[in-house]
Amino acid sequence: MKKLLAVLLVATFLMSAVGCANEGTTNNQETGSAVETETSGTEGSSNDSEIEPAEVITLRVAHNQTSLDNPYQFGLNKFAEEIKRLSGGRIVAEVYPGTLGTNESELAMKLTTDSVDMVVASPGFMAGTGVSEFDLLSLLYLFDSFEHWETTIDGEFGETMKELITEKTSNDFKVMGYYSSGVRNYYGKKPIYVPEDAAGLNIRLQGSPVQQEFWKEAGANPISVGWAELYQALNTGTADAAENDHTNMMLQSHHTTPNGKYTSLTNHDYTTRLLLMNGHTFDQFTEEEQGWIQEAAKASVAEERAVTYEMLDESREKILAEGGEINEVELDKFKAMALPIQDRYAQENGLEDLLELTRQ
Repeated sequence: MKKLLAVLLVATFLMSAVGCANEGTTNNQETGSAVETETSGTEGSSNDSEIEPAEVITLRVAHNQTSLDNPYQFGLNKFAEEIKRLSGGRIVAEVYPGTLGTNESELAMKLTTDSVDMVVASPGFMAGTGVSEFDLLSLLYLFDSFEHWETTIDGEFGETMKELITEKTSNDFKVMGYYSSGVRNYYGKKPIYVPEDAAGLNIRLQGSPVQQEFWKEAGANPISVGWAELYQALNTGTADAAENDHTNMMLQSHHTTPNGKYTSLTNHDYTTRLLLMNGHTFDQFTEEEQGWIQEAAKASVAEERAVTYEMLDESREKILAEGGEINEVELDKFKAMALPIQDRYAQENGLEDLLELTRQ
């Protein structure tokens, strides 16, 4: 009888153990089908820890333009699309078009406070943070065409500049790629054909000293007007002229103002924009995740450039259709005035080698 009782007790214990094991397997399978999971613990262990869902990392990416039709928006949307695809949804990106700030420098500085993870910024911003070499990209007539610009920026020159940013900012900023912001032209209350035609005009410029020097030599008076206030300044006469690419001026309707009616194809600035991350943030990702981010950034750059080039043609046609006027200029005379400024700037700042890379 004692033996029979012992056998029954053992059988009861085994059935109970099997039932508990089956219940645990069912729960784990249901969890895995609901969300993506990562298994922890040693395989085959009877003490496996509870399976947790994989963490989704969200990157905040931003630019300072408020228009959703801006090429920056298309570029960052492409980044968001690609990073989600490449990571299988483990990394996603939220795009902020001007909603985290329209002041480019203030927006870029948010990288250092982890308020944002990726931004579009101008070379002038980097020059202001101590990487003075980037002011070289503010020199007018540095490039002759988009092909010349791409060859230079994607070559030895661009790689050198990336290294300089990492080194001189102690990795606070890392260049993930180079956007194009089109090619800038003069536009104002009258057309110009040679540099001297700008004499006496109050022209709204960016803050770059070398760009202001060029227009001063032409006889113009550089003035500072915020981008958001420029439409009103052109409409009321506070500004006689400005300069930008076809797309940005068209999106802001500057060509519909009295002092924005005439666009002269000076083609003085094939403009570079930087796709920036905080280098320390980037270094926290695994090697695999870094590869995804770099690949998504590469796709973003290709998309932004393609949209920029396409929109320039479309914007030019819209400017003409809405009453704007566009004229050719004597480019050789503008370039002749720019070259001595380039040489002088390079000599004063020890940048002769970098300047030479842009002329190859």
